[in-house]
Amino acid sequence: MSFEAWTIFALFWILFAATPGPNAVNCISNGMSLPFGKALLGVLAILTQASAFLLLSALGVTALITASPTLFLVAKLAGAGFLIWLGIRGWRSAAKPVPTAVRPARHVYLHALAVATLNPKSVAGYLAAFSQFVQPDVPIWQQMGVIMPTALIITALCYTGFTLLGALMGRAALGAVFSTWLRRVMALCFIIYGVLLGTSAAPATRG
Repeated sequence: MSFEAWTIFALFWILFAATPGPNAVNCISNGMSLPFGKALLGVLAILTQASAFLLLSALGVTALITASPTLFLVAKLAGAGFLIWLGIRGWRSAAKPVPTAVRPARHVYLHALAVATLNPKSVAGYLAAFSQFVQPDVPIWQQMGVIMPTALIITALCYTGFTLLGALMGRAALGAVFSTWLRRVMALCFIIYGVLLGTSAAPATRG
């Protein structure tokens, strides 16, 4: 992966991980209600889920590349469409209140793992986002040596940040992070990314 491609991927993953959603709500709630060390168990659970989904996404993309370049192109276009849908849904829900709940410390890890796994953005979102940056003519695991550490470091920093916000600001953090205008800006970024990646899908798959 070239430095330029890595930069684009890193910027995209910052947006992907930092977009407010169920994981962010859970991290802020943990920071508000638990000692910081225990609250970080929630971040560890998100990293567990992220590692598993990145590996599954890599295997899925590998299967598509092996099966047919056409299928890989279709997956890229579908992924771009999914990102646009995420943006539209985020824009429409930006003004809605964000529910919160306090979890016992002993449930922090398993609860966070469940929230991350069942997050609508996770299952299709990882494959959609991941497939946009894979080069079909380069071995997938060679690319994973760059993609996976980058994604996990950014994910760790983002959700540690949300947890720290909860610890420092309490409920005020939810108002700051989930403000309507910020959520709409990030939703618009998803739409723009989806459009740009979708229109560049065909050239990106040429051998």
